[in-house]
Amino acid sequence: MTTGIFQRNGRYRLIRRVPARFSSIETRTLIEKSLHTDSLPIARRKAEQVWNEMLEAWEAKLAGETDVAEERFAAARSLADKRGYRFMNAAEVARLPAVEIVARVEQAFPRGRLDAREADAALGLVDQPEMTVADALAQYWPLAEPDHRGKSKDQLRRWRNPILKAFRNFEAVNGTVTLQELGSDHMLDWRQWWAERLVADGLTSNSANKDFIHFSKVLRRVESAKRLRIDLSFLSGHAFKERGAKTRKPFSVAHIRAVLLKPGALDGLNVEARCILLGMVNTGYRPSEGANLLPGAIRLDAEIPHISIEEDGREVKSASAIRTIPLVGVSLDAFRMCPRGFPRYHDKPGLTATVNKYLREHGLMESAEHTLYGLRHSFEDRLRQAGIDDRVRRDLHGHTLDRERYGETTLDEKLKALRAISL
Repeated sequence: MTTGIFQRNGRYRLIRRVPARFSSIETRTLIEKSLHTDSLPIARRKAEQVWNEMLEAWEAKLAGETDVAEERFAAARSLADKRGYRFMNAAEVARLPAVEIVARVEQAFPRGRLDAREADAALGLVDQPEMTVADALAQYWPLAEPDHRGKSKDQLRRWRNPILKAFRNFEAVNGTVTLQELGSDHMLDWRQWWAERLVADGLTSNSANKDFIHFSKVLRRVESAKRLRIDLSFLSGHAFKERGAKTRKPFSVAHIRAVLLKPGALDGLNVEARCILLGMVNTGYRPSEGANLLPGAIRLDAEIPHISIEEDGREVKSASAIRTIPLVGVSLDAFRMCPRGFPRYHDKPGLTATVNKYLREHGLMESAEHTLYGLRHSFEDRLRQAGIDDRVRRDLHGHTLDRERYGETTLDEKLKALRAISL
């Protein structure tokens, strides 16, 4: 029989052969469907849509021809979606109004014969497969990937590691647990384990709370994306009370001048780490921003020597973090010593640990609570104490302006501000 679009009794119909690959789940060799129109142009458009929908439904049924529980469940849910109704398990279907149950039964018996895949989808005859907590984490990575496309290799490592740690800690306490059996007792046991560690190891509440946050975020994302319909409300309410926020202490100007900038004080530190530290004094950049500057972003030959912090193979903290900063004083000298950037630390860990260790071992820290990051806070304090406009301070620091932005702070304006606080 010829296939294509044909007119019968004034209305157009589509007749197509069923592709051979679907013979295991479609007994018909020819499909005939009304296009519900007497217009040939409309019929042609509708024919393509109708055929594509049928192909998608067959693909979903074919995917259900498997013994793999997860694949069969996904196929049943997909087919239900193609047929235009919500997938439910058998118990939920049984609670529907009689007229809806009848409609689903009829869907499971096309042309009066049971179709197992249609029955799976319409009547919920396929069980939802069990998923362990570890399985959920494996499912999470591809779901979250679009949110982290701009991250570099090292940024991805920093994002993944705290999540991996949280799941390792949970499993250290509870072992292998499925999402279906996961409950408040597992969370309470984990919280007790953390409570003992906080006391024994002198850790902050933040250490435990981050675990709970990452664990909950992953499971909620997977539950929603996979439409598992599992109640995860018990994941909340386990955080420990924070015992006062820990703030990074700024270095005083007197300490920077007399200790950090004392001739020879930093000679034992490798050249790149030393340059990043000194560059930070009069720029206030984040250590990672300095470490990942590429040669083209260090512009020493410009009329106003400056660096440009850009999104270049790495994700920046925010749009406001993209900025230019003039180079003055010891920071300009540092970049003249390292004009090609810092390949030793570019997209690699270790900078802050190396610098902090050196400063502590050589008695160069202002106190036990100070770290390298304190130079960024010192930079902010010096700008504020010099009376520099809040807009200029934020543009130098890379902070978001909490009012409507008009224009840009020029390099000249930034240079004037930095000269007022230069060391």
